[in-house]
Amino acid sequence: MSEPMPRVSRPQMSISQLTTYRWDLPVELEHLAYHGFDAISLWRTKVSDVGIDAARQLLDRSGIRVSSLQWAGGFTGSDGRTFRESVDDAAEAITTAERVGAAVLVVHTGCRGGHTLGHARRLLQESLEILGPLASNRGVTLALEPHHPAAAAGCGFMPRLTQALEWVDRFDHPAVQLALDLWQFGHDATLPGLLPDLVKRLALVKLADRIGPPSSDRERLPPGAGQLPLEELVGELHTAGYRGDFEFEIVGEAVEGLGYDSALRQLRRVTDGWTRPVRRPIQREVVRVASPVRR
Repeated sequence: MSEPMPRVSRPQMSISQLTTYRWDLPVELEHLAYHGFDAISLWRTKVSDVGIDAARQLLDRSGIRVSSLQWAGGFTGSDGRTFRESVDDAAEAITTAERVGAAVLVVHTGCRGGHTLGHARRLLQESLEILGPLASNRGVTLALEPHHPAAAAGCGFMPRLTQALEWVDRFDHPAVQLALDLWQFGHDATLPGLLPDLVKRLALVKLADRIGPPSSDRERLPPGAGQLPLEELVGELHTAGYRGDFEFEIVGEAVEGLGYDSALRQLRRVTDGWTRPVRRPIQREVVRVASPVRR
C-alpha cells in the first residue's frame, strides 16, 4: 500500500482596518475582495460608525470573514476609566465580537500607572476571571497582547514574551490566549526557543516591518521595507503549528504615501510569495524544546 500524500496548508492572511484608516467598511471590503484577501481585522470605532448589524450584513454579503476585533482592556485605569468601566466595556466588546463573527478579541492590559506590578497583575487576573467565562460562552477568544516598553509604554505591563506566556499558562483558561505582534517582538532573541510552547497559546499574529529597534515614533512599514525577516518568521510559526491568522497592520506615512489600493496590491504580491504550500507529513516525530519561561 502506498504512503498517504502529505497534507498541504497555507498561512491565513488578513488586513487590519488600521491599515486602511481613512476608508470606511464598505470600501474596505470591496478592495479586499478585489485583491483576493478573505479576512479583515475590525476596529471597534469603525464598527460603531456603521453599526453592528449593518457591519454584519456587509460582511455576510462580501464573503469576507473577521479575523479579530480590536480592542478592549485598560483594566489598570491607565486610560482614565475605572476598573468596572473597563470590564463592562470589554464585556460589550465580547458581545460585539460575537455579533460581527469575530472569533478573537484583542486585549490590552493597560500600563502599571501608579500601581505596583503585583497589584496590576491582580487587576488583570480579576478582570479575566469575569471576562473569560463570558467570552467562552460567546465563542470568543481573548488574545492578550504583550507590548514592548519602547514601542507602546502606555498599553501594557508585560514587556517580555516570556512574562506573557508564563502568565497565560498560569491563568490557564481556554478563552484566554495571546496575540503576538512581530513588529514589536520579531527581533526578540527568545522567540525561536519559545515557539513550541508559544504556538499552543497563540490566537493571533500581527505583521509589520520596521527599521531599527521598536519605538513609539517608528512606522509600521510594509513587509520588505524594513529589516525584520517577516517571511522567515511567518514560515517558522506556521511550521511550528500555528494555524491562526496573520494580520497586516501597516500604519504611517509610508502607507499613506503609497495609497491604500497600492498598499493592498503590494501586500497581495508579497503574501502570494509567502503562502506557497507548506507540506506537512501525516505523522512526524515531535521534538520538545525546553522553554526559557521561568516559573
